[in-house]
Amino acid sequence: MGRCAALVLAGGSGRRFGGEVPKQYLPVGGVPVIRRAVEAFMAHASIDRVQLVIRPEDIELYNAVFDGLALPPPVYGGDTRQDSARLGLESLVAMAPDSVLIHDGARPFVDAALIDRTLAALAGASAAVPALPVTDTLKRGDGGLVVETVSREGLWRAQTPQGFRFADILAAHRAAAGNALTDDAMVAEAIGLSIAIVAGSEDNVKITAADDMERAARALGQGGGQTRIGMGFDVHRFRDGDHVMLCGIAIPHDKGLEGHSDADAGLHALTDALLGAIGEGDIGTHFPPGEAEWQDAPSDIFLRHAGELVSSRGGVIVNLDLTVICERPKIGPHRAAMQARVAEILGIAPDAVSIKATTTERLGFTGRGEGLAAQAVAAVRL
Repeated sequence: MGRCAALVLAGGSGRRFGGEVPKQYLPVGGVPVIRRAVEAFMAHASIDRVQLVIRPEDIELYNAVFDGLALPPPVYGGDTRQDSARLGLESLVAMAPDSVLIHDGARPFVDAALIDRTLAALAGASAAVPALPVTDTLKRGDGGLVVETVSREGLWRAQTPQGFRFADILAAHRAAAGNALTDDAMVAEAIGLSIAIVAGSEDNVKITAADDMERAARALGQGGGQTRIGMGFDVHRFRDGDHVMLCGIAIPHDKGLEGHSDADAGLHALTDALLGAIGEGDIGTHFPPGEAEWQDAPSDIFLRHAGELVSSRGGVIVNLDLTVICERPKIGPHRAAMQARVAEILGIAPDAVSIKATTTERLGFTGRGEGLAAQAVAAVRL
């Protein structure tokens, strides 16, 4: 079929999935969904160019996800999927490929065999759609009640990549501009193009809802998720004062803690533990101690930021375990309040937060009453 381009559509906002980061940029098995799809096309010998179509507001995500890959600049999509596909096709006009594969960026597991089957079908048809036969009994419902059984004979579940002769699908999209057709095969149907059906793949799942991410993880043999562990440790020396801040609680004491922010060693250790679990550096990376902005800042800002980064990766905090190391002040009377405050900052259940205290039997700097330390462990499921 001569030169071939792959057009990967990633202009969706992921509203049905939920969360701040569109689903296509979330990791599955440690690799973003859309990068898995793009790498499959880049590795295929028949694909001469891979072109991404994205939302303008996702350009920073795009740059982070595709850092190091030799891709042409992305094209900005339109208000609908059909608009985005048409704009992507227009960007390929100068290349003038003989054929084009159009793929949903939310399908991470496209494989070489599926690409081969789709391209091969274009030898005898203007378009080719990978699909799976409908095997379940179909019911039409109304108001929560079954109205009738629908015959499944001749019905197929369409997938992507859908293949087309480039000139044909470009003309079809130009003719259909302004409509809201849900896939490119529908656009081809509208002008009467012949469309071949090729065998799809059950592994070629589309990430639409959170459950689909679990299914994708299971396809990688990961049991529906990945648990990551992070550790944090922080130390502050005592100075003159009348209280110390620990886990967002002001604990009366005859000394304070010295630090650029409020010197809350507990929240600092927890922040580093969460950042470590998702490979996001440490607290100083995000809040440099030399910047005046963080002078005397409350440390709940730091912990909340770390929690938001976990959420942006599609993760949840499983539990936190903090140990405060000091001779004084006594932590026990304040443990429940500290636990509740940490849970409130992160929006998690209090029983997911464990806070303990120990001494060093009067050994070392904590034993001499020169300061205190905190050590934290965080478990995060991605």
